[in-house]
Amino acid sequence: MISTYIGTPVNRVDGVLKVKGKAKYTAENPASDLCYGVVVSSSIAKGKIKGIDTSKALALDGVLQVFSHENRTSLPWFDKSYKDDDQPPGSPFRPFYSNEIQFNMQPIALVIAESFELARHAASLITVEYKEDDFNADFQGSQNKAFEIKKGKSGWKPPKSRGNAEKALKKADVSVEAVYFHPAEHHNPLELHASTVVVEADESFTVYDKTQGVFNSQQYLMNVFGLSKEEVHVKAPFIGGAFGSGLRPQYQLFMAFMAAKALKRSVRVVLSRQQMFSFGHRPMTKQQVVLGASSNGKLLAIKHEAIAETSQFEDYTENVVNWSGMLYDCPDVELGYKLVKLDTYTPLDMRAPGGATGVYAFEAAIDELACKAGIDPLQFRLINYAEGEQNDKLPFSSKELKACYAKAAEKFGWARRNPVPGQVREGNNLVGVGMATGVWEVQQQPVMAKAKLSPDGKLVVSCGTADIGTGTYTIMSQIAAETLGLPIEDVTFILGDSDLPMAPLQGGSWTASSVGPAVLKVCEDLREQLLKEAKKLSHSEFSSAKPEQVIMKDGMLGLKEDPAVKISIPDLMKQRGLGILEHQTTSVPDPKQGQYGKYTHSAVFVEVKVDADLGNVAVSKVVVAVAAGRILNPKTARSQVLGGVVWGISMAMEEESVMDKQYGRFINHDLAEYHVAVNADVHGIDVIFVEEDDNIVNPIGVKGLGEIGIVGVPAAISNAIFNATGKRLRDLPFTLDKLIG
Repeated sequence: MISTYIGTPVNRVDGVLKVKGKAKYTAENPASDLCYGVVVSSSIAKGKIKGIDTSKALALDGVLQVFSHENRTSLPWFDKSYKDDDQPPGSPFRPFYSNEIQFNMQPIALVIAESFELARHAASLITVEYKEDDFNADFQGSQNKAFEIKKGKSGWKPPKSRGNAEKALKKADVSVEAVYFHPAEHHNPLELHASTVVVEADESFTVYDKTQGVFNSQQYLMNVFGLSKEEVHVKAPFIGGAFGSGLRPQYQLFMAFMAAKALKRSVRVVLSRQQMFSFGHRPMTKQQVVLGASSNGKLLAIKHEAIAETSQFEDYTENVVNWSGMLYDCPDVELGYKLVKLDTYTPLDMRAPGGATGVYAFEAAIDELACKAGIDPLQFRLINYAEGEQNDKLPFSSKELKACYAKAAEKFGWARRNPVPGQVREGNNLVGVGMATGVWEVQQQPVMAKAKLSPDGKLVVSCGTADIGTGTYTIMSQIAAETLGLPIEDVTFILGDSDLPMAPLQGGSWTASSVGPAVLKVCEDLREQLLKEAKKLSHSEFSSAKPEQVIMKDGMLGLKEDPAVKISIPDLMKQRGLGILEHQTTSVPDPKQGQYGKYTHSAVFVEVKVDADLGNVAVSKVVVAVAAGRILNPKTARSQVLGGVVWGISMAMEEESVMDKQYGRFINHDLAEYHVAVNADVHGIDVIFVEEDDNIVNPIGVKGLGEIGIVGVPAAISNAIFNATGKRLRDLPFTLDKLIG
């Protein structure tokens, strides 16, 4: 097929709507007779509510109701009803279940009023009497309570050890042992979590929810409130960022729906920025890494253990240490993963969950081992390059990591690196360089898609997936337009609606590799039908044409070998008397994928400048090369990697949710005190895409880019800081107090 759109930098098809402010987000959707809800949060971490005084709030004209555990709707309050597609093992949090407080800032009441301002004022008048219990929010002080886990959330893989790492370490000529700490981090998307529940005339509900999976929110509401699919319609056409925070239904969805159902009024609930810190976060994690190598740089032993936090009511898990077992060729590997239960909310998947955490510690330790052995860190990685997946002993479906190393190193100028720390200066700045490897798993999920072709040649393709800003609208339009040879202006892709064909949550970097094949398949079905219809034309020149002999381009069906033979799609459909052609299909992974290790790889090179007196660190240059299979749209793909790199800078230098152990609450719960990278923190970033053909991962050969951009960046920054200063920083973020201390 001649490539017209796939692989070209097409502008976002939804870009104009967003720039003009015409793309409506969850809290912007209109509803008649709309009232507003404001959530009241607990001020203690553990205990019981002895009483809630709502009298002053209810006395205000325009306040409709205050919901709490005392008057909530009668519901099936058992765990099965509250399950969702991203739930860890355990008992999920159930808002208003009882008077028990399980974590600080737990939602304990919902004020409903005729205006948002009135609801917020009324919420401030509610007084609560508590009976406080002792609680534990001290992660570092609870390491002795860590326990091994046998069953984790969906996608979690128990770490696999092999050989005898302890014995192999004794033979090592050079070794490294270090402990790394990763603080809690919060997602903080620009759009606050919100739900708008519209009560329709037939008493069904249309729900606008900030979610990465409309089917997950729909199923949750159906289960909890005992409703059918016909009674609950969930929409999320536009999402202002999520990064994992929208994978699970958050408590405002339950509250808004409960209030709308009880009051028979449309209800909107928007969480405050402070309340965005009350659910889900990247978990605090402590990691110990021990490495041993021979004098010539061959890895002999790897030991990597992680201890992460979880809540008292669910066992949240991530694949933190698994990457260390598969990334390099090493015969003796010991991996361990444990959890510590705290009186906090359950952690939640956050961009590159587990990978961003585990690869940071491991790649920092690899750099330290290489430097200790006197071997260039890039050369050290090449010495230990794995030609096959090490954990499960599988061949890779494709792996162009060596090309990533070579291209990024050349662009960066790695050959000019001074291996002696602290020797390069620029004015008062110490200049250092570092590098690291990035890796992320490739997955394909079952997906359904539908396509409708009108007699005028206009195509509508639909799938209930999401677009959290990644460019899903655009790349799916590109696939459809190219497959049927249509101008992209004649293609409309619809998503974010539970009435559309089934799709999984948007996460894990699997949307392009899962939804893409479904869109391709359903458009190929239409293409096949058009050829069949062309063969039925009188005196048809297509009568003996095989599918591979046909070309579709510029809205025309033609023969490759005879450009003069062609017919427009509208003419074909008119001559055949066709109305709308419609197909629906399901795309599923090929079973042969299980015979391969499927990964996206990257090489990250970083330059930092450190003020010799003040310890301020500026990340002055980043070059990242990525091997991610087929690149559908270089423009949106580059944006995905850029966003990941910026977050990697933010993770390394600024982001930290600070837990006040006295109150069990994250105290820097706003964007004034929770620091993220801004324009002044981000300088030159070069993104290189390395060609990689892969016919195993899916029919399109695409691997996904959402996560790979962040993985490896914090480690590369850590390694660059060492090269600049001679100091190894092991506790994220790398603030100046740690550098000068």
